[in-house]
Amino acid sequence: MGLTIAQKIIKDHLVSGEMTAGSEIALKIDQTLTQDATGTMAYLEFETMGVPRVRTELSVAYIDHNTLQSGFENADDHRFIQSMAKKYGLYFSRPGNGICHQVHLERFGKPGKTLIGSDSHTPTGGGIGMLAMGAGGLDVAVAMGGGAYYITMPKMYKVNLTGKLRDFVTAKDVSLEILRILSVKGGVGAIIEWGGEGIKTLSVPERATITNMGTELGATTSIFPSDEITKAFLEAEGRGADYVELSSDEDAVYDKIIDIDLSSLKPMIACPHSPDNVVTVESLKGTKVDQVCIGSCTNSSLLDMLKVAALLKGKTIRPEVSLSISPGSKQVLSMLADCSALSDILASGARVLECACGPCIGMGFSPNSAGVSLRTFNRNFEGRSGTADGQVYLVSPETAVAAALTGEITDPMLLGIMPKVNMPDAFKIDDSAVIAPATIEEAADLPILRGPNIKPFPDSAPQEDVLTAPLVLKVGDNITTDHIMPAGAKILPYRSNIPHLSQYCFGVCDSTFPERAKAAGQSIVVGGNNYGQGSSREHAALVPLYLGVRAVISKSFARIHAANLINAGIMPLTFENPDDYDRVSQGDNLKIEDVYAGMDSGKMVLKDLTNGDEITLSCEFTERQKAILKAGGLLKYVGLGNL
Repeated sequence: MGLTIAQKIIKDHLVSGEMTAGSEIALKIDQTLTQDATGTMAYLEFETMGVPRVRTELSVAYIDHNTLQSGFENADDHRFIQSMAKKYGLYFSRPGNGICHQVHLERFGKPGKTLIGSDSHTPTGGGIGMLAMGAGGLDVAVAMGGGAYYITMPKMYKVNLTGKLRDFVTAKDVSLEILRILSVKGGVGAIIEWGGEGIKTLSVPERATITNMGTELGATTSIFPSDEITKAFLEAEGRGADYVELSSDEDAVYDKIIDIDLSSLKPMIACPHSPDNVVTVESLKGTKVDQVCIGSCTNSSLLDMLKVAALLKGKTIRPEVSLSISPGSKQVLSMLADCSALSDILASGARVLECACGPCIGMGFSPNSAGVSLRTFNRNFEGRSGTADGQVYLVSPETAVAAALTGEITDPMLLGIMPKVNMPDAFKIDDSAVIAPATIEEAADLPILRGPNIKPFPDSAPQEDVLTAPLVLKVGDNITTDHIMPAGAKILPYRSNIPHLSQYCFGVCDSTFPERAKAAGQSIVVGGNNYGQGSSREHAALVPLYLGVRAVISKSFARIHAANLINAGIMPLTFENPDDYDRVSQGDNLKIEDVYAGMDSGKMVLKDLTNGDEITLSCEFTERQKAILKAGGLLKYVGLGNL
């Protein structure tokens, strides 16, 4: 039986475990990346491990999230990360150099290599044939220290593409179509491989848009073959030597196959407040638009920006619409300036923002009250934009331009003839904003620069055999990490200060949660399906840990968040019968006895001391995960000599 692309890379990097779907496997990691919203905590964790230097082939620390410096906090964190990178052997990408996923694709990613990043959209690297996965900061810290990365061996899905995209129909529309088909939880436990004759019509930036958006399916990662198109991209980046050919075997077996005819697709749009709430653009024609944002790690490549500039050339956006443009990297911005495309964008009335994540994480450019904002981003979770009642839609750059020019949701196919965009044979190479680490000899005497906002990693306690605690919060389905630990310009500067950050935990759901959780001492949270979807931010586990949460019980979990809970020493448990979710109420006093025996058997009994009910819970912990929970979290487990 043949192997898929992902299975081939897994086989080459397998440290332990069997390549059987559902089994735990350990992988050797070649590359890591962090960004500043998650990086500070990851480097504090790495420092605690006592490893003198990173042991990966390449690790890069990017500054792209917290670039709005309205106080000392972000600047201090950047200085801390830069000093850590210099001392411990990481490359440091300075603020303004670009979004981690775009820059990594341009300058560092290699087909066939493994990459984990403390950002859930790390699968962008799958656009050039990497096995690239989002992970919690602790997992990234362990990988930097030379430890393996543990995941459940995924199932294999394949999407066969046929035909060719019509003008004004884009890779973003392909992403929205697969979200419409599978939903935000349809890829959980799977790696999605893209293939078929249609992929030969897609450039690397288009492929990267699709793998980036695969995160919203809940997939472990997404991947394209490494072929002549990949080779041409790497050669244009001056990295032709990094190319290796990668394809699946003809007799590879997949758990699910989905067929999409590119020729039949229409422009699509995801409505508030979920990436899978997808309809055609034409079905919403005439809806008034207040704001348009183009950029983010999903749609900020040179190809995207050149198309936007061509469509805006000689035109002016509607006076009632505010348009922002965020190029994905310094390379993209510089090349736009060199070919006069930037002038065309500015002449239209658009505002050009820094090469950073910006509005995607609520870091500036929030919409007006109840404003309709069309964004080329990957997420439209409630409140994520920074405006609580903002109505955020996800679209392609072409659809975004159409809205900016007309003031309403408009099918971009009505704009007329799509201008021809020619990509250069070679990209402009300038790595001056990437700072190399010190040598081992130089590093010995280098200080680590800490600001007062950087607080220690929250302490955790070993999981005891009996847990008695109140149910302090009960929430519904598809609770995202933005619900648990919001982003935004007011909160993100405190990502290295867990005590301060705790004030905002679950603020979108219940602003009284932090106070009630603290008063309880230790507590339990209950959720519905797909609990913890979205970002890889481990703060959505570390802050509940700080507030005393000892277990989260749900109908199902998102992959990264479940791993982050275990890493923090919090038990993720599921209702054996999902209907039992309705048998518990917020405020009930709950008890779980024989926790250790339950870990071994995979079943625990939840006693509701308030109403007398007994409910069976499921837990499928590996031996390693049991040991982590019993130790009080991954950091303490590693401290026992288990790197």
